[in-house]
Amino acid sequence: MNKAFFINGGAGRVLCSMPALERHKENGNDDFIIVSESWSELYLNNKNLRDHVYPLGHKDLFEEKLKDKKIISPEPYRVNQYFNQKCNLIQAFDIEINELDEVPETGKINLDLNKEDQITGHNLILEVKETLKKDKVVIFQPFGQSAKAEGNFIYDSTGRSFEVSNIIEIIKELNKDFCVILMSEIEIPGWTSLGVAKPTGIGLNGWAGVINAADYFLGCDSVGQHLAHAVGKPATVVIGSTFPENISYPESKDFTIIDNGKDKRRYSPIRVTMDLNADRNNEDLMVVDKDTVKKIVKSIKDKVGSKSKNFGLKAFSPKKSDRPMAISASTNVTPPVKKFGEPFTVPKSKKKKKPIDEILEIEAKKS
Repeated sequence: MNKAFFINGGAGRVLCSMPALERHKENGNDDFIIVSESWSELYLNNKNLRDHVYPLGHKDLFEEKLKDKKIISPEPYRVNQYFNQKCNLIQAFDIEINELDEVPETGKINLDLNKEDQITGHNLILEVKETLKKDKVVIFQPFGQSAKAEGNFIYDSTGRSFEVSNIIEIIKELNKDFCVILMSEIEIPGWTSLGVAKPTGIGLNGWAGVINAADYFLGCDSVGQHLAHAVGKPATVVIGSTFPENISYPESKDFTIIDNGKDKRRYSPIRVTMDLNADRNNEDLMVVDKDTVKKIVKSIKDKVGSKSKNFGLKAFSPKKSDRPMAISASTNVTPPVKKFGEPFTVPKSKKKKKPIDEILEIEAKKS
């Protein structure tokens, strides 16, 4: 009987399911479907899988596609090798989906970005470089999916996201040599004074294009690191409560893993049981000290160097990015802070408006 694989959870899980599903197809199983319970748009970037994918709400999915299928709900977190740190998330999916007894090699996440996401990413990076007057760009994803904003407080009780005070400290250090783009839907209090760019209205496929066009990625245990790995971008990933062997790529020469929770964490058996004691133990494992901040910055400089003395850029496309973006003030440049939905334009005193900027401004006023 042909199979229907139900894939659920966060975007990172969706990305990490792809190599195993491709292997299933390569093994001669072409008549299968993938029911994506979340983030189905990510599969559009995989040319080997996109024709097999159906969102959970697809019309007549059960009657037309599922009644003659064996339903499989792979759960990588329940794989013995996974919770004993003998395999990573990609390998755990492979063991589940392809019924393997041994831990396989880590499969590659194959992403085929469309032209719009590639061009938009390149032009957004170009705009940030032109505005902040530096020729290296670091994408910084400080928060994971479990981070919460309540009032003036931002916290992550799972110990996977950076602390706000550390985020500000890291940004200040990075700003000395690099442009910084925040990959975050959560607004950090006072971020507009930090001299960073914070694009809005970008989906994950769009962020894949931005990361692809940037010079470096800095993040935590979240989707950004998987996108960086998929597009071959060098990265520094800071880990707290989770194990690098499970959720990241310590074997990759392009990845620098800074394990802030080493010898202090307890495994939290997510989707197996609930262990509140482990969660409380791990809660503060992403609080980093000044030496770790220096190590983070050094890891980036070692891979991409510091700022170049000669700033020069070549346009990739005549079309300017139409993604809404805010760039905060800094000591070197003071572009205006934009509200959500407003196009980013450079003031007349700084730079003459391009035709596309004028069109976007007119459309914004109409709306």
